[in-house]
Amino acid sequence: QVQLVESGGGLVQAGGSLRLSCAASGTILRLNAMGWYRQAPGKQRELVATITGDSTNYADSVKGRFTISRDNAKNTVYLHMNSLKPEDTAVYYCNALITVGYFNTNNYWGQGTQVTVSS
Repeated sequence: QVQLVESGGGLVQAGGSLRLSCAASGTILRLNAMGWYRQAPGKQRELVATITGDSTNYADSVKGRFTISRDNAKNTVYLHMNSLKPEDTAVYYCNALITVGYFNTNNYWGQGTQVTVSS
């Protein structure tokens, strides 16, 4: 059983910063791609950032403001969010592609953490 547990969300004023964390636990042979997605009220879930090895990818809307990183020793991925805007308000979800056994790789989601940016 694999779990992704997010933390670090909250309420922040525009221009402020937050750091989200997502720790994976359970039977993990290999953490492959990891990433963050978000879903605002009434909108579809969208990609924010992904990291595969040392390669990162960002949505245009967050480039230059958000940084994704990972600590493989802790099975943890982070999202450092700076210069936050009200339009960044959403539930942020951690995602990970995890190999749990021989020829057994699955996609997992965290439960989500709320980020609210006030103007």
